[in-house]
Amino acid sequence: MSAPQTAAHRGLRRFRAPAPPPPERCELCGAELTGRHRHLVDTTNRALACACIPCALLFQRPGAGGGQFRTVPDRYLTDPAHRLDDAAWDGLQIPVGVAFFLRNAALDRLVALYPSPAGATESELDPARWQTVLDASDLAGLLEPDVEALLLRRTEDRIDCFLVPVDICYELVGRMRMLWQGFDGGAEARAALTEFFHDVAGRARELPEEDRRP
Repeated sequence: MSAPQTAAHRGLRRFRAPAPPPPERCELCGAELTGRHRHLVDTTNRALACACIPCALLFQRPGAGGGQFRTVPDRYLTDPAHRLDDAAWDGLQIPVGVAFFLRNAALDRLVALYPSPAGATESELDPARWQTVLDASDLAGLLEPDVEALLLRRTEDRIDCFLVPVDICYELVGRMRMLWQGFDGGAEARAALTEFFHDVAGRARELPEEDRRP
């Protein structure tokens, strides 16, 4: 005869390991995604969508699918010769040391955003002032609408300027929102920010001479 079960034994019999999370899937065709994957910009809803390689390649073609979706490119450029200085940054009136700018095709204007505890916060600065600042870098004229951004970071001794895929800007916003503590973000958020920009700088190539304005 088996020994009577204790409450602990009965609890073990009832315990079930949590089910693994469902796999990520392409938001267009439903294919399962593995590892790092591409994104599309839904220009109608101003949102990002995860995509498999075939769908990402499809929507790289101009006008594919009526133009609602556009594949986010994988281009990283830096402009060490930019003319952004502290006075130009102060003109932005952005309360943190990071901002990104993109051209919204539907609105036909520039949009400026920065990370905050609430997520991506849009600056309500006069767009003409943004353009004055953006004219200080040749990168601004290369931006692909909706899918690329001009990413700026101000530190104590310089202002860095990069052209990047727009999805990594929202990745940064999500990371900062998760880690943000106190008024200035806290030590953990600052460390994550430094790591993020170290990675961006490692991927970026210098703006080719032929793309500079005469």
